[in-house]
Amino acid sequence: MPALLFDLDGTMLNSDPIHEAVFTELWASRGLPTPHGFYIEQVHGRLNVDVFADHLPDEPDPQALSEWKEAQFRDRLPTPYPETPGLTTFLDHAQAQGWQLAVVTNAMRLNAEAMLGAIGLRDRFEVIVIGEECAHGKPHPLPYLTAMEQLGETPKTCIAFEDSPSGMRAAAASGAYSIGVRSALTDDQLRAVGAKMTIEDFTDPALPDILARIEGVAA
Repeated sequence: MPALLFDLDGTMLNSDPIHEAVFTELWASRGLPTPHGFYIEQVHGRLNVDVFADHLPDEPDPQALSEWKEAQFRDRLPTPYPETPGLTTFLDHAQAQGWQLAVVTNAMRLNAEAMLGAIGLRDRFEVIVIGEECAHGKPHPLPYLTAMEQLGETPKTCIAFEDSPSGMRAAAASGAYSIGVRSALTDDQLRAVGAKMTIEDFTDPALPDILARIEGVAA
C-alpha cells in the first residue's frame, strides 16, 4: 500500500512569508542583519534551536525563544488560510485509492495543528510526526523513518513531498521517492538536495506521472 508523506510549511500551504516576517523582526531586535535571501539560506526548513545555535549562540533559553517565535507565527496565521493549489483534490484521489497519509514536519505540534486546521485538512491525517519530538529533526531522516514505522510502510512504498533543503535531504536519506514543491526553490536547487522530480503545486501537469508512479508502487 503506498503512503504519501507531506511536509507542512511551504508544501501544504505557503506560510513561509509569515515565518520570515517574524524572524526579520527577531533578527532586527538582536541587531542581526537580514540581507536578501537570509531566510531561505539560513532558516528555511530548519529547527529553530539549530538556527539559534548558529546565530544566537549566547541565547540563555533557546527553547523559550523558539516557543515565543512560534506563538508569534500562530497569532499571525489567518484562519481560514489557502492551501497549496490542488492539494485537497490530490488527497481526495489518494484516499479514494486507499493510500495512507502522514505529515512529517519540523514545525512544533501546536503549529502543525494550527496550520492543518487553517487549511481545513486536520481530519485527513492520523499520523503527524514532529521533528522536535524525535531524537533528531530534519535534515536527519529519522522523522520520515518514524512516519513509515507508524504507517507500517517501507521506503520503497513511500512518496515524500518537500520544499526546503533540510526537508528534502531528510526525505531523500530516508529512501522515500522524494518530490520537491517549488514554493521557494527552483527545480535545480531541489534536485541538488535529493529531489527525484519537482512540481509547482498539486495542479502541476507533471502530477499524472506522480500518480502513475504511486499506482506502480501499489501494483
